[in-house]
Amino acid sequence: MANRLADKITIITGATSGIGEATARRFIEEGATVVLAGRSRNKGEALADELGERALFKRTDIMSEDDIAALVDFTVERFGRLDCLFNNAGAGDRTTVDSFDEQEFARIMRLLVGAPAFGVKHAARVMKDNGGSIINNASIAGHRLNQGGYLYSGAKAAVAHMTRLAGAELGPFNIRVNAISPGAVATPIFWGGSERAQGLSDEENQRKMEKLQSNLAKATPLPRAGLADDIAHAAAFLASDEGSFINSHDLVVDGGRIAMFNEKG
Repeated sequence: MANRLADKITIITGATSGIGEATARRFIEEGATVVLAGRSRNKGEALADELGERALFKRTDIMSEDDIAALVDFTVERFGRLDCLFNNAGAGDRTTVDSFDEQEFARIMRLLVGAPAFGVKHAARVMKDNGGSIINNASIAGHRLNQGGYLYSGAKAAVAHMTRLAGAELGPFNIRVNAISPGAVATPIFWGGSERAQGLSDEENQRKMEKLQSNLAKATPLPRAGLADDIAHAAAFLASDEGSFINSHDLVVDGGRIAMFNEKG
């Protein structure tokens, strides 16, 4: 594997499971130094130990701007700069137009819109001297109907558009801001997220994953489910010098699923 990301100092949020973990592994394989951000100290430190000396865990609650700022400052203090931020952490929801309350609205929007917005804010302030790459995790739910909950879909549409705005504003500083919109990617988010997955046995999680992959394979033109590694490959490309002229772009990685749905879903 060519070291496309050699010496790139990277932060990945939600790095202890699913897409975040797969991306951390890919970045390490391609030569990056990765700060793993997440809430679970046990999982984060275990993963950092497994990945080796170029991986470091920093416990972070992305619902707190202070924690996000501290994560960026920690990285710069430790390594001297920040080259890439992958705003990956998030969660799904099953809301409909009439099935949420004020507290749920505030929580979901703070998590899915606020966390990447504050991530961009604080990454930008330390990248302005040397440039960098910021990647936001969006979703095809922000492009098409019936691909996610009401609030989730609206939030992901906001992330994609905020990515374009940020890329335009930060481009003069050689900071590229792009998004990835996954679709039909098999991760534990489909059965309650990583916290629920931790409460199940390995056998139960494996059965759920196999069933999910089988179902998702029927829902895309390509005859397989998307995998976390597919998103990790896309993120590595956007973070690398090979993606140096890509900015304000939302890269759809969904096996063609988005083409199967018109505006009526």
